[in-house]
Amino acid sequence: MLEIPPPPVPTQLIVFADDWGRHPSSSQHLIRELLPHYPTLWVNTVGTRRPRLTLADMGRAAGILTTWFFKPRRGPTVDLPDGLKVIAPKMYPGYRNRLQRRFNAISVINAVHRNLLQGHRTVVLSTLPTTADLIGRMHADRWIYYCVDLYDKWPGVDHDIMTQMDKAQVALADGLIAVSEVIARYIKALGRESVAISHGVDLLFWQNPAMDSILSEDWPSDARHIALFWGLLDGRMETQWLMRLAKDTDCKIVLAGPKGATYQSFLADPYCDLLGPVAQRDLPAYAASARVLIMPYVDEPVTQMMQPLKLKEYLATMKPVVVRDLPSTRQWADCCDLASDAESFVRLVLKRVQTGTPPEQIEARKRRLASESWTAKAAQLAELINAGH
Repeated sequence: MLEIPPPPVPTQLIVFADDWGRHPSSSQHLIRELLPHYPTLWVNTVGTRRPRLTLADMGRAAGILTTWFFKPRRGPTVDLPDGLKVIAPKMYPGYRNRLQRRFNAISVINAVHRNLLQGHRTVVLSTLPTTADLIGRMHADRWIYYCVDLYDKWPGVDHDIMTQMDKAQVALADGLIAVSEVIARYIKALGRESVAISHGVDLLFWQNPAMDSILSEDWPSDARHIALFWGLLDGRMETQWLMRLAKDTDCKIVLAGPKGATYQSFLADPYCDLLGPVAQRDLPAYAASARVLIMPYVDEPVTQMMQPLKLKEYLATMKPVVVRDLPSTRQWADCCDLASDAESFVRLVLKRVQTGTPPEQIEARKRRLASESWTAKAAQLAELINAGH
């Protein structure tokens, strides 16, 4: 069984990524594997989107302000893994001018420096372009930029600023990780080389659902024709495909996940059942209770660049999987069904509802996913962290 060895010298990690506990990101999976050999300071920061006057953004802002002045009674800072500490520096929710960026940089640097461990080599792992302002100003023996997305393509993001900061960080980082071939090509076009570390998957978790999990009261009573999607519900969804599937078949479409900044309200009934966010521990049970798993994304620059974490999770369940034909899914064409238009999407979903996962896909998944564990991915990351030692 593969294990992560301790570093050659005591090493502390400083991680900038999505808020700890907000959702099970690739960064959280990797850090869980590296703990406790690599004590980690996780820095919750403001997002990359331009804030708007919406209830969701105002609620998020209120939550951030609360952490400025009060210690939260519950949330991501409770029951943390051994070796992990989470901090939330005071930050302005934006980077559009020099004053905002200077305030954020000084606040974050001071907060991090107060929490550094003595006698440890310090390695930064960042997934956020916004940390470009910290390079060279914050103590770090090594800076690794873990490129999981191209933020200039994301809906709702402050594109000009994020693109500028992203390119700056690619130029300045000591090491670069590309989660996909598309991102690796983007980095190469900027004159740098990267290490490829794609997303991993926990096979044991996805193949052994906790059937004692309580399904949502909104879960359809007849699961024979349920087509399930889980993840962020936003403008990347191919709503025309979903409406076509709902109108022309007896499939029941179930969408599990939070509403994103570009959520389209016409996804709601009568076309789809919206469950809202579902706890990670319950997702294998939801998958086991569905007939087919779907990923109907649009074919646009934002989806052509992304590497969906859920794809390998879907495949690990051994349930039928029908997805949009995109660069990230095309690599797994022997393990699932690819649709390029509404007609083929509806046809393939109906076929898999009736026939289940074909044996050749099952065998391909077993063979290919065996080397895709999060432990294996973390071992690759550890090599990059320890480069030169």
